[in-house]
Amino acid sequence: MKKSIGILGGMGPLATADLYRKIVTATKAGCDNEHIRVFIDSNPAIADRTAAILNSGADPVPEMTDALRNLEKCGADCIIMPCNTAHFFLPRLQALTSIPFISMLEATARTCAQQFPGKRAAILATRGTLATGLYEEALSAQGVSYLLPTEPQRDVLMHLIYDIVKASRPLVPEEDTWESLLGKLRNMGAEYFILGCTELPIVADTLSSPGPFVDPTAELARAAIRFCGYETMP
Repeated sequence: MKKSIGILGGMGPLATADLYRKIVTATKAGCDNEHIRVFIDSNPAIADRTAAILNSGADPVPEMTDALRNLEKCGADCIIMPCNTAHFFLPRLQALTSIPFISMLEATARTCAQQFPGKRAAILATRGTLATGLYEEALSAQGVSYLLPTEPQRDVLMHLIYDIVKASRPLVPEEDTWESLLGKLRNMGAEYFILGCTELPIVADTLSSPGPFVDPTAELARAAIRFCGYETMP
């Protein structure tokens, strides 16, 4: 029996829409009726995850739990979150429900190991995600080599994520900023890039760059599709 997906979203809304689009485009289907049933709770009231981790900001879990309960009522068979930083709170959320969460980080690490064996990834993410060590743990478990951005490079990432994408500002003026960031990371030894914040695939799709990139949003979509018993597009 085919299963359904619950998206615990709103972190941010554009990233939630991007995940849903990637589920649809990555599902092997010949017509509308062959697609997966997807329930979405895009709750923008969820407190900022990076602020909660780094600055004793408001706890995002109560509003995340509210969305989770809605997805339970809908009958979702799995839960996915289009926010890398939110995975820091996943153990607390998983303890509240019998519905399995699918980890974006674990799906990404498996893809890195399979597609880029022996190569070094640069982890592009929020300060919150980088502070938790979540990606380092997931990548190390798969034997993936990685490097972390420097402090100035983290400032650039936070600018692109918060001041541009989350603020719904045009990305085109930031092309030189993006290219400079990637170039500096290549000089440090990066051979490919993990877009470890769900706003960053939007940056990579908008601003031309050769990458190569691993898109955790796309990897999460594909993992959820397979969990539900459907085939993914090649």
